[in-house]
Amino acid sequence: MRRQLDLSHVISPGLRDLIELANTHDFDRVTEQVRDLRGCTSPVNLHGWTVTTDTATKETVRSYCSEDEPSGRLLTTCGNRRSSRCPACSRVYAADTYHLIRAGLSGGKNVAETVRDHPRAFVTLTAPSFGPVHNRPTTKAGKPRSCACGDTHVDDAQELGTPLNTATYDYTGAVLWNAHAGQLWARFTTYLRRALAEHLGMTQKALKAALRVSFAKVAEYQKRGLVHFHAVIRFDGPDGHTTPPPPWASFDALETAVGLAVERARLTIASNAIGERVIAWGDRYKVDPISALADGELTDAKVAGYVAKYATKNAEGAGTVDRTLMCRPCSGRGYVRGPDDFHDVCADCDGTGQSEPIKALPVQQHVRQMIRTAWALGHLPEFAELKLWKWAHMLGFRGHFSTKSRAYSTTLGALRDVRRAWRLAQAEAARIRAGLPTTEENTTLVTTSSWTYLSSGYRPGEELLAAQVRHDIAHSQRLKHEGLVPA
Repeated sequence: MRRQLDLSHVISPGLRDLIELANTHDFDRVTEQVRDLRGCTSPVNLHGWTVTTDTATKETVRSYCSEDEPSGRLLTTCGNRRSSRCPACSRVYAADTYHLIRAGLSGGKNVAETVRDHPRAFVTLTAPSFGPVHNRPTTKAGKPRSCACGDTHVDDAQELGTPLNTATYDYTGAVLWNAHAGQLWARFTTYLRRALAEHLGMTQKALKAALRVSFAKVAEYQKRGLVHFHAVIRFDGPDGHTTPPPPWASFDALETAVGLAVERARLTIASNAIGERVIAWGDRYKVDPISALADGELTDAKVAGYVAKYATKNAEGAGTVDRTLMCRPCSGRGYVRGPDDFHDVCADCDGTGQSEPIKALPVQQHVRQMIRTAWALGHLPEFAELKLWKWAHMLGFRGHFSTKSRAYSTTLGALRDVRRAWRLAQAEAARIRAGLPTTEENTTLVTTSSWTYLSSGYRPGEELLAAQVRHDIAHSQRLKHEGLVPA
């Protein structure tokens, strides 16, 4: 029987827990689990088992049970794409996004390499103005000019993006634009095809038979709290990336069609409280050609890098918080149904519906007002389906940050499958090196499993080990960046 350790003299909870882990039956396995997470901030704790059997012989090939772990649970990465939540997992997501975008521009990952010869554009679509804001205008030579307020702001000035006059700024319009930005993008893609057919003097049916428009887009917050979209748009033949587009499907035609679609895409919403509003794109949009040459201004690699960087950001660029403000017990309504079926005030939020008071958030006044506006609009009956109280911390935006058309390139799921297959191959190679029996190539295996979510995060001692892993990774990356070790 293992002697009970007396750790009452150890003040640090993390160190005390680390000593307890070091005295388990297999501390090497503890460190291996943490190391395999590659610095994940909040790993998922699972309890369960998995068994792989040979269908022909009914023999168990592999089996695993979390109860055999020293801590009695399995740790797996959280997979969060947001760099503000988990830098380690967001790096993996960014790398996958990079390869997804790059494959749609240069080929690879089951995409024909001839796509680099197709007309391609990097398009930026922005929101309209809802009132003048502090900014950093520049001359044609790129030199900064004075803002409308009379000052010349520095790059990191706190007032950038905030209204010159909060009393006249259209906060309602700004929040509703964010809330409908995803729908506006969908309408833009529809009008893009219509505008292209009109510009080329052909029917939409004829265009569809001769040309396919593929795209991938990502959303990014501006400092004024409004999202804008960066998109890669590509012309393909009728069968997708494997066929070239017709000669008349040029970059100039794409540029013209984008301009027409930006002008015509509209959403009209009506409300008794705020009247009728038209949701439309802003006048400032860009359509830049993507070059297949390394000396081009926008190359395949640069564009893929831009999109991958934007894909891991959340709303932190606008200065807001990265957590929902909705009280979960009452779902933001401020009340719960009691035993008598009457509405009782929620005890967790004291009837506010907020998990934390909006007035106490550590944000600028401009962001706070957008959050307040989203919260108020969400409780109007005509906007109830938008659930804006749930997305108030996102300043009303409730769409997907990154999307793509079906035929653009590979998928994130396919990239994960490749990574999983590589890990299985590495594990099989390790079994061979250890002299363990391996499965034949023509063997059919069936895997059954049962898993239960326990919690998220590390034990205090594991957190110390994870901190060391993060330090080692950062140190290794710094040495590679400085050229002191091979990349």
